[in-house]
Amino acid sequence: MSEQSIREATTSTESLSRNEKEIDERDQNNLENITTLQVTGPPPAFDPLKKIKEGFNHFKINDFNKNTAYYRKLAEKDEPKFLIFACSDSRVCPANVLNLRPGEAFVNRNIANMVPVSNKAKYCEIGAIIKYAIAVKKVEAILVMGHSRCGGINRLVSLPDKQTSSDFVDEWVSLGKAAKKKVLAKNPKASGEQLRTLVEKESVMGSLANLLSYPLVKTGVANKKIKLIGGYYDFVKGNFDILGTRS
Repeated sequence: MSEQSIREATTSTESLSRNEKEIDERDQNNLENITTLQVTGPPPAFDPLKKIKEGFNHFKINDFNKNTAYYRKLAEKDEPKFLIFACSDSRVCPANVLNLRPGEAFVNRNIANMVPVSNKAKYCEIGAIIKYAIAVKKVEAILVMGHSRCGGINRLVSLPDKQTSSDFVDEWVSLGKAAKKKVLAKNPKASGEQLRTLVEKESVMGSLANLLSYPLVKTGVANKKIKLIGGYYDFVKGNFDILGTRS
């Protein structure tokens, strides 16, 4: 056999060996994928009762049972220092973001963390929360906590200025129209995410000003017993900024 024939035969054998090895690897990967599917199957359907039970058990074992004295004292009396208005958005739980323990904050969560001007004919639940927090719980600080990529503010920005609506969400977020108008007056070319971010922050400051329309808040601030704080949580960058205070 010539040297050329030997080289061709060797090359052919090596190529065949590589092909067989690639086929074996593919077969092995396919087998692993099939085995994984057989073992795990499709993801289980969401079971809310199971989630609640498991969540509470985790809390009971890792927190409650390890801090029985704290929770025993809390059962007798809670003295929260904060009243917090935060958004209903599932990504911005103030207890997690600010590392607050049970008993440290009296909290209201609503779409876009709005505080309307005092009005006994409308939004009485906000007035009730404020009165109870100040008169009964004796809170010392009120925080309005805005956040990035707020769906409520996004809806507010997209609403036509003169539109009236009976829709629950639209009527509620319309409370922030003054903030939107103020931002556009200062930043007429703003759009997209920049506009939404500016309105998110201005809306917080608007709610802070609205708080002073509630007599108990106004009196508390005047007497230096209550401090108003506007905060903004950016969960994209992982930042928390103080936008303004009043005391």
